[in-house]
Amino acid sequence: MVTLRQWHPRWTAVFLLLALLCCLFAPVVSVKHDNFKTCDQSGFCKRNRQFADDASASSSWMSPYTLDPASVSFKNGQLDAVVLKTLKEGEEKVRLPLTITFLDSGVARVTLDEEKRAKGDVTLRHDSQARKERYNEAGNWALVGGLKPAAGAALNSEAEQGYTKVVYGKASKHQAIIRHAPFGIEFQRDGETQVKFNERGFMNVEHWRPKAEKPKEEEKKEGEEETKEEDKKSEEQGEDESTWWEETFGGNTDSKPRGPEAIALDITFPGYAHVFGIPEHATSLSLKTTRGGDNAYTEPYRLYNADVFEYEMDSPMTLYGAIPFMQAHRKGSTVGVFWLNAAETWIDVTKKRNTANPLALGVEGHTDTQTHWMSESGILDIFVFLGPKPQDLTRQYGELTGYTAMPQSFAIAYHQCRWNYVTDEDVKDVDRRFDKFNIPYDVIWLDIEYTHEKKYFTWDPLTFVNPDKMQKQLDKRERKLVAIIDPHIKNTNDYPIIDELKKKDLAVKNKDGNQYEGWCWPGSSMWIDCFNPAAIDWWKGLFKYDRFKGTAHNTFIWNDMNEPSVFNGPETTMPKDNLHHGNWEHRDVHNINGMTFHNATYQAITERKKGEVRRPFVLTRAFYSGSQRSAAMWTGDNLAEWTHLEASIPMVLNQGISGFPFAGADVGGFFGNPSKELLTRWYQAGIYYPFFRGHAHIDTRRREPYVAGSPYTEIITQALRLRYQLLPAWYTAFHEASTTGAPIIRPNFYIHPEDENGFAVDDQLYIGSTGLLAKPVTKEGADSVSVYIADDQPYYDYFDYTTYSGAGHHTIPAPLEKTPLLMQGGHVIPRRDRPRRSSGLMKYDPFTLVVVLDKDGNAAGTLYVDDGETFDYQMGAFIHRRFSFDGARQALTSSNLETGQRTVKCEKYLKTMEKVRVEKIIIVGAPKAWKDKSEVVVMQEGEKESQRRKPMPMEYYPADGKKAAYVVVRDPRIYITKGWKIDFGEKGAGHEHHGHEH
Repeated sequence: MVTLRQWHPRWTAVFLLLALLCCLFAPVVSVKHDNFKTCDQSGFCKRNRQFADDASASSSWMSPYTLDPASVSFKNGQLDAVVLKTLKEGEEKVRLPLTITFLDSGVARVTLDEEKRAKGDVTLRHDSQARKERYNEAGNWALVGGLKPAAGAALNSEAEQGYTKVVYGKASKHQAIIRHAPFGIEFQRDGETQVKFNERGFMNVEHWRPKAEKPKEEEKKEGEEETKEEDKKSEEQGEDESTWWEETFGGNTDSKPRGPEAIALDITFPGYAHVFGIPEHATSLSLKTTRGGDNAYTEPYRLYNADVFEYEMDSPMTLYGAIPFMQAHRKGSTVGVFWLNAAETWIDVTKKRNTANPLALGVEGHTDTQTHWMSESGILDIFVFLGPKPQDLTRQYGELTGYTAMPQSFAIAYHQCRWNYVTDEDVKDVDRRFDKFNIPYDVIWLDIEYTHEKKYFTWDPLTFVNPDKMQKQLDKRERKLVAIIDPHIKNTNDYPIIDELKKKDLAVKNKDGNQYEGWCWPGSSMWIDCFNPAAIDWWKGLFKYDRFKGTAHNTFIWNDMNEPSVFNGPETTMPKDNLHHGNWEHRDVHNINGMTFHNATYQAITERKKGEVRRPFVLTRAFYSGSQRSAAMWTGDNLAEWTHLEASIPMVLNQGISGFPFAGADVGGFFGNPSKELLTRWYQAGIYYPFFRGHAHIDTRRREPYVAGSPYTEIITQALRLRYQLLPAWYTAFHEASTTGAPIIRPNFYIHPEDENGFAVDDQLYIGSTGLLAKPVTKEGADSVSVYIADDQPYYDYFDYTTYSGAGHHTIPAPLEKTPLLMQGGHVIPRRDRPRRSSGLMKYDPFTLVVVLDKDGNAAGTLYVDDGETFDYQMGAFIHRRFSFDGARQALTSSNLETGQRTVKCEKYLKTMEKVRVEKIIIVGAPKAWKDKSEVVVMQEGEKESQRRKPMPMEYYPADGKKAAYVVVRDPRIYITKGWKIDFGEKGAGHEHHGHEH
């Protein structure tokens, strides 16, 4: 949702006039850069960049950090030591306790604290109530597992002088080499260095020091020259103290009671030319460099959750969420780091090309990617992943921060939204029109206008007169309603929610310890502090059906503006010296703030009625590592422009590899009015977002799919039906994400990690493990696309089975009515072919299996199904099948992937699904030898011997030019709950049935 900067009611007329004028002109990028800091305007970023420049410029530079060898101890997979920071001559060294934990998973965790602050042996300025220590609780919010230390990790007793070595990881393949002076760490796999800490000496821990308060004006004269001399010395030593003690931006002064406390470290990936991750930015998947040059940025990537109005493309500028997880990839290896810090963070990326020595035969040049991480506060807390596969990283990161929550099945279907559906009658009318035009959809959304005077948990009595009746109409077609609830609570009279918030003292505080008041949609507002367990308990109570009257079992929640967005705050957010529960400053926890809010909402709607537990659905705009456990996200306030459509694909892909795959972008663009071509192409792309929602600004023209008119409405409907047809494949991909951490849509490098030519490809995507490869059209007027194929498998057009083969680019026709979608040989794709009005009405529909043979004539795939609503799947109530086509045996089999004991819940669920059958099997790339066959033999478990070998008719369609031959078997009378085998060979002779299980 858009924000209006520093809004004031008296400007209403001026704003409306400006808005009208704006509508008369083509939209332009209008992000207000002045509202957001550059690195030079962010004191700690400027200081640390300068520190790095000074270190790089000096041939005699030596990092002032050394590890005290006498302090090293090692026990139970954990190394403890003290790093010493050398200050000016004669000054006491700063003690920085170091802990390196070697985890059972093969991941290493490095933490570095500051002893003086940790002991509370510091004095805060301004009589501040803030905590004295460095923030060390980010892990309490982000981490949920994977922290078991490795029993096999061992100190290397033959450590060379000046180093400490630890061997760890599976089969002891990993090694950490800790350099004592200057302090640094190399992480090796199989004897080769993969990640280096402090190689360039940029490590910087801004230690606590008291501010030498200058004398008052009247007492100053005597010491004036001395002070000037001190300032001059300080400048000569490269220390700019101007932002140490306070910092002003946008008319707001940050009081900084703890003084300078930034942490920074350079992390190098030797031999890696590509790095990915650190969302959220509107940029390419393979991250660009940030220190200038061709096709490079001059600003670092910034992670500081912010409400960015009409954000610009191709920029390292901060957006709404922050995941400080970066992975580096090269042929045969993926490694990464997770920088666990919730404060404002900047990351410089540079690349160093090492040319080959002409005298060293056979040695090739390589590129090192060098990164420089800088955070304003907190401890240094970094996880190091050594791969070697991208799947290892997403799994291990998921073990630490949690996997994607398994959503209700409706949540992965189509969502219809705009700011705003203005009345309950409007909602019902939109619902009826979707039916009239036979367009499927599952969810309709309400933005802030449904509330009474922007008071959450209320309905406008004049426009939403009967919300119960509205939701009952939706429920008839198994449809849902999503209503927005933001973290700002209107500060007004006659509103019980704000009264309770104040009385229970559950709001965020200002620096003086009083309840903080700022400005947002309702005007004067206060913000719930979900770092406070008591606030979470209170919040949970507000969603009970008898409390949030007018909501029903089919109502779900959207959490917007939770960065938090504060219209009159610095950078449109909260002052950094605000205080949260436990007296942590907002600066310490800023990037986690949004996650605490949507976590609380997730808990609130899990059990709104006693004893009735359902999977929640929550959409969030702000996020952090771990948000995937309880929410979906979208990329915020984009524009109805082709560039924004194009950028959405790498943005959503990046979310997926960064552990938060339930992601999407506003289809059609939030701001502005898309042309009918752009709207159509955006729907054709949007069907490949894991979270698929059409959304639009309140001032845009209505653009529901039925509004566009012929042929656009029909083409959009066709795209929507393709999404619904493939829902079984999507749901299976979500299940994989929820159990292994794998992305739901996947970039080329993730599927083909050996293919160097495809590492930067980010305009096409694979859906889960299905082999489906989509290349949405993102250019105006295009009638074809170039699809990149990375391997030597055949790829078949999804719609007409045209074959494409051979690594490289292939031109594929893409007239307006078509989105290129290919099927990679070697897969079995499950789908449901009957068009319905919503996914809920498809629950007991039969399945079609599309078997796409690879070059050796084999294929395999999986199907996961559960009730799509409850948590019973956690107690075994699901169906998980593997379908395999064996080219040598010429047989398709269904086998059970769940081998555990069948539970009561499982038995009960299987009973409800026992009549759900496979109604059609299509085999693409069918052998020529089958052209004279007219039947197959079907065998199924649990049937009498006389019925087990059933001949069934088979239709063979020969190849036609580039179009592959295929076979169709209709209604083979097999069920998805059972094991079965279909023999395409000589009447099944000599083949025994091995499908029995359960």
